[in-house]
Amino acid sequence: MRGMPDTTDADGLTVGQVSARLGVTVRALHHWDETGLARPSLRTAAGYRLYTTGDLERLHRIVVYRELGLGLDRIRTVLDDTTTDVLGALRAQRTQVAERIDRLQQLGAGLDRMIEAHERGPLLTRDQQAAIFGPGWDPDGPARARRRYGDTTQWRQYAERSAARSPEEWQAVADDIAGLDRALGEAMDAGVAPGSPEANRLVERHREVFAAYFPLTRQMQVCLGRMYEADPGFAAHYDGIRVGLATWFRRIVDADARAHGIDPDTATWDGGR
Repeated sequence: MRGMPDTTDADGLTVGQVSARLGVTVRALHHWDETGLARPSLRTAAGYRLYTTGDLERLHRIVVYRELGLGLDRIRTVLDDTTTDVLGALRAQRTQVAERIDRLQQLGAGLDRMIEAHERGPLLTRDQQAAIFGPGWDPDGPARARRRYGDTTQWRQYAERSAARSPEEWQAVADDIAGLDRALGEAMDAGVAPGSPEANRLVERHREVFAAYFPLTRQMQVCLGRMYEADPGFAAHYDGIRVGLATWFRRIVDADARAHGIDPDTATWDGGR
């Protein structure tokens, strides 16, 4: 908030001098003059604006009210309409400022969560992660994933979802994944064939469940299927559910991809579809 203006020898100040004293642009002073909000009381013989002490005091009030968030029309009313409840107008403005501060604080908190999610993934303590994802969960896994994938679109999408997700919502995600793993194991035991309607429904279900992390196209899913089979960590997870499940899952994904015109041998992560 600005202090009171220095009005010493203020009579006859030029636009440039007033601009420097009050910290407003010359353009703003010209606009306020043209609209009648704050006209200089004096003019030189050549027509140049000159501001008096009284003009400077009015301009200072305009600057203060503008900094408080009042629009120029409202400022004009406060200054010129003797019937205006100035105190009431200021109190109403204070309420609006408080509401704006609250919104900005909420935005700041959201940005903090987004930054933290970009840095470390799920916003959960180690104990919460163990309780939700099970004792086999590696809490350092998201940090390794960020080092590997942190510059990708998918990591940004993952972070956005993580920032907005509560522990209860993460529990629902974990339950969906566990349910899918059980369904995959049971389908393999039952001899469900790749390319069958039941297998294709499981492939679709996998994409839907995986969307908790980021949207997954069929080509991306083919790439995941390869990784599940080839990566020792993922292969151990799926083969721990059923021996050979990682390979069976890759086969049902490949079959579904072919049914949608995708050659699994040439599918790429950024190939669309």
